[in-house]
Amino acid sequence: LVFAWKTAKKIHASEQRTDTSVTYVIHGPLFFGSITHFLTLFKTDNDPDDVIMDFQYSRVYDHSAIDAIKTVVDRYALLHKTVHLKHLSPECKQLLGKAGNMVEVNVLEDPDYHVASDALD
Repeated sequence: LVFAWKTAKKIHASEQRTDTSVTYVIHGPLFFGSITHFLTLFKTDNDPDDVIMDFQYSRVYDHSAIDAIKTVVDRYALLHKTVHLKHLSPECKQLLGKAGNMVEVNVLEDPDYHVASDALD
């Protein structure tokens, strides 16, 4: 529990704004312990119509995190704004797939970085 409490406090976002969009670069793990703070990171009313959540420096670990992403997407949808997700891990994409209709988001295509692995082709 102490580990979860300390880890939950590490989530934050940096913003990159243009005239037409905002990118929230998420830092830290998103899981049941950090979702409360995650939900406060976004300025839905003041953001432009195009919002990008970039998870390059974050990982989505559980279904509570998926539900938190859905909550943020729903908040923007009520304002007729579009959310795109970027740099999701393969495991997170799999969780989103298992969530089915629970989450309807636009996942931006991420580049394949060709990282070395033990997989044989």
